[in-house]
Amino acid sequence: MEQQRFVDGKMLKCGYTTGACACAAAAAAAELLLTGKAPEIVTITLPREKTLTLEPQQCRMEGARALCAVRKYSGDDPDITNGILIFAEVERTPSGIQIDGGRGIGTVTKPGLDQIVGSPAINSGPRAQIAENTRRVMERAGYNGGLRILLSAPDGEALAAKTFNPRLGIVGGISILGTTGIVEPMSSAALADSLRVEIRVLAHRGMRNMLLVLGNYGRDFAADFLALDCADSIMCSNHIGDALAAAAEQRMERVLLVGHIGKLVKLGIGQSNTHSHFGDGRMETLAACAVRAGADIETVRAVLECVTTDAALQALGRWQSAALDILGQKIGQTLQRLVPQGTAVEWICFTKESAAPRILLQSAGAQNFLQYWRVEP
Repeated sequence: MEQQRFVDGKMLKCGYTTGACACAAAAAAAELLLTGKAPEIVTITLPREKTLTLEPQQCRMEGARALCAVRKYSGDDPDITNGILIFAEVERTPSGIQIDGGRGIGTVTKPGLDQIVGSPAINSGPRAQIAENTRRVMERAGYNGGLRILLSAPDGEALAAKTFNPRLGIVGGISILGTTGIVEPMSSAALADSLRVEIRVLAHRGMRNMLLVLGNYGRDFAADFLALDCADSIMCSNHIGDALAAAAEQRMERVLLVGHIGKLVKLGIGQSNTHSHFGDGRMETLAACAVRAGADIETVRAVLECVTTDAALQALGRWQSAALDILGQKIGQTLQRLVPQGTAVEWICFTKESAAPRILLQSAGAQNFLQYWRVEP
């Protein structure tokens, strides 16, 4: 893998996620199981029409099951899981594709995460990638039955203690994560600089309206749910303040910010860089809003015990609407402080607490701003 990014004056190597490793290991084990041949390399398809070629290790048959591993590589991005082996054990079943977690893969014990309580911490993105790529192996092999895929990480339980997993209520191992499959090295200062470059390019093209999204989830929500043209959107990650400063420097007239409640809630306490290294305060912010809304002490305690904002929304119960109104005022006040007069900022905050994403709260003029990026039917 030769992808690189220019960061802080140096060319740094990209890596790949635990999800990509699990996907490649599963595809390799499926190929061994169904063809009898252990692949020397395996190429998997990632989101956004990208591919990744990796070398499986320790491929072997154990009775009726095939086992392969892929070594995690984080490139030049610091990651506690760098170098560990992610294993996939694959066996035939009558139908379907079942994905389970074994040794070293964490188990979800609290609500509000990507997977339900009691499930292995294998996020929906990697699950979809594993299913898609193993189906392709099955089709090439002419196999019409099903597969059971058991993922494991022998070093996962020990490493998990050094991650956020225990705090999130994921016990017994690491999580299998990754939206795009690629880990991109990016320092805080470098990301702020790159944002300024991107926004300056937009301004030089004569654009005065900027669509700002926090990440892939925000961009997907803007494109799929809001039907916006995201071709020129700016992805700022956690750097909301830096992005708005750059927008002001380039005389942007309108900015529409689209983000998940898990990040935007931090604006409620004036935190313009939402990375966890700069603090958390998500539950405390929602709890404070609940108190101001008149919630009882049991509700406040329930919110403080949550590990995700989506779970906290459920805990708010009948106080949710009033508490979110207060949070919305705080978010608006923070954003207005981050831009000078002449730059109008509107925002949309969404949640995935239900089966389908939805707008949770928004600024008064957000809907009027949609016209500037709306895709014509």
